[in-house]
Amino acid sequence: MKKLIVTVAAFACAILSGLSVCAQEKSTIGNGSTNLQLQYDFGKDRKIITTTLEGFYNDPWGNTFFFIDYDYNPQKGNTLGEEQANRPGGSYWEIARCFNFWQDTPLNFLSLQLEYNGGVYRSYPINHALLAGVDFFVHSKDFKNTFNFKLLYKKIWGNEGNVPLQFTFVWGMQDLFGLQGLRFCGFADVWGEKHLVYPDGDFTKKSEESGVVFIAEPQLWYCVGQHFGCPNLNIGGELELSYDFGSAKGFWCRPCLGAKWVF
Repeated sequence: MKKLIVTVAAFACAILSGLSVCAQEKSTIGNGSTNLQLQYDFGKDRKIITTTLEGFYNDPWGNTFFFIDYDYNPQKGNTLGEEQANRPGGSYWEIARCFNFWQDTPLNFLSLQLEYNGGVYRSYPINHALLAGVDFFVHSKDFKNTFNFKLLYKKIWGNEGNVPLQFTFVWGMQDLFGLQGLRFCGFADVWGEKHLVYPDGDFTKKSEESGVVFIAEPQLWYCVGQHFGCPNLNIGGELELSYDFGSAKGFWCRPCLGAKWVF
């Protein structure tokens, strides 16, 4: 675990040193935005539809971010039982608040963060988690390219961790490769948590204990609606990369495709 922390910290420092550190001012989309995503998960253990309601808002005291996921299990190919197809199969949400009262000072790139997350995914709960720490924000002069590195203390109700820390990386690149409307964004989280994982994510198989969790979700979206007078509409998807995440043992790659509507 110590080697993992050192590696992550070194990676963060390398990225931060290569970008210009500037004030966390208004984003290029104004004071904030909300979007609704509809995606189909092609993962061999998923094959479900997920909706995500996501929002990000700036204000003079900092910013607020949240998202709420709902999973819907189609009846065909559903391994949870036919009755599960009649209702959402899971729900998860996060809300994070960054406090920055010193936006006119040399430390304007640094914020204090509080975060909560929890929910129920399929047949097992995701316990309450409270996080607190710091957020480092850097961006290009035109705000088209942004990067956040977060170092957070993480308390999970009912769970223990060898190292109760979470490292979070968030990035956004607008008009990628000079193509207007093409956006590459996403996040990566790694944290310490003692939990049980199962081969192939199958609860009937013998469980093993894991002490670390990794998940990353790079997304690629293209504003196809700009070509017919509807700039709200985007098509694209994400690639969920994870290690010992949830109940699934080992490394997983789950591709998703869908659409996004920006309000």
